[in-house]
Amino acid sequence: MIGAIEFGLLYGIMALGVYLTFRVLDFPDLTVDGSLTTGAATAAALIHAGQNPLLATAAGFVTGAIAGAVTGILHTKGNIDGLLAGILTMIALWSVNLRIMGKSNLPFLREDTLISPLREAGWMGKTWFVVLIFLAVVFIIKLLVDWFLSTDIGLAIQATGNNEQMIRSFGVNTDGMKILTLSLSNGLVGLAGALIAQYNGVADISMGIGVILVGLASVILGQAIVGQRWIWLATLAVIVGSVLYRLIIFGALRVGLNQDDMKLITAILVVAALLLPRWGFLKRVPSLRDRGGRRRPPEAVAPEVAAPAEAKGA
Repeated sequence: MIGAIEFGLLYGIMALGVYLTFRVLDFPDLTVDGSLTTGAATAAALIHAGQNPLLATAAGFVTGAIAGAVTGILHTKGNIDGLLAGILTMIALWSVNLRIMGKSNLPFLREDTLISPLREAGWMGKTWFVVLIFLAVVFIIKLLVDWFLSTDIGLAIQATGNNEQMIRSFGVNTDGMKILTLSLSNGLVGLAGALIAQYNGVADISMGIGVILVGLASVILGQAIVGQRWIWLATLAVIVGSVLYRLIIFGALRVGLNQDDMKLITAILVVAALLLPRWGFLKRVPSLRDRGGRRRPPEAVAPEVAAPAEAKGA
């Protein structure tokens, strides 16, 4: 279980990237399936070349950001549909990643990585100390995302996702906002790929296949449970969702399900996270929270819900 939490925290970085495009920018970016492997391949190639693991991991962020920028340029300057632009970049990255690694997988045998000290100490998957380290790293990244989205540029990005025509009328370069957001998003995905490769001990060409579904599952599952009223709460929900997703997968494997069934389980989780808030009690959870985060009795909520309808009728 500790190993599943560690894995979930690392994938939480990737989920934060997916959150930026999927929720904030409202952009269906499929570049993620390729950029995660790009970050892993870059870090692996540089570490094998004798570079500092920290610099190699940072390079994974940079190459992931470049991949996201390519998608953004194809969409904004080439007038290519966003979904198709992401698919084109993702397909191209398969060949690029093979070129970077030189082969289909690149293991870390005797190379020093950021994870090596923890593995050599025998702490991986066995102690909560590693969980606290990973949690600190992910929380710092979360705070940076929260801070960025509260800046003028971050607010412009949010406005671009909410109403592109309106914010463009105020003189904001929405094309630039899209390219920047896609770069940052896939940079975080590439960073996650670099860390995950070091955690697994190998960078593999197929490690990014279907990872966009994992990211969406983390975002939707976490926000369905925790909520998304504020930015800081939404990003926290993404991380919680990533860890919860890994725990569910861990539980599914423990009860005897096959590894080949994991994609099906992921799809079911996404569907459930999308539908459950519309059914039964969970449908009322968002309206039962006030601004202070406290739950209110249903009778206190009813007048507020009815008021807009009465005003509209008037």
